[in-house]
Amino acid sequence: MSYDYSLIGKRIRKAREDHGITQEKLAEQLDVSNAYISKIERGKTPINLQRLSELCAILEKSTEYILSGTNSSTGDYLRNEIMMMLEGCSAEKIKLISQIIKPIIEFHED
Repeated sequence: MSYDYSLIGKRIRKAREDHGITQEKLAEQLDVSNAYISKIERGKTPINLQRLSELCAILEKSTEYILSGTNSSTGDYLRNEIMMMLEGCSAEKIKLISQIIKPIIEFHED
């Protein structure tokens, strides 16, 4: 299985911001450099499993959520993942995506 480190980094950044701590504070708690946290959040460097486990404990997030964007304990887990994917899209791409999903949303099964 291959991971999209830029999406993992976005999830880590969002979890950190939601938790109300800075990159500096997180780096201090993990005993790493601020530059390392920055690179992880930008998807420029992968995070090893030991650090991921420590980070998840600090941010109170599951490794499942950080790695895949899902948390099977909540029924609404894909909504956040879709929103994160849309963040980096141009207006043109969002329009195209809208045209694709609108018929799916409007479809009524009998």
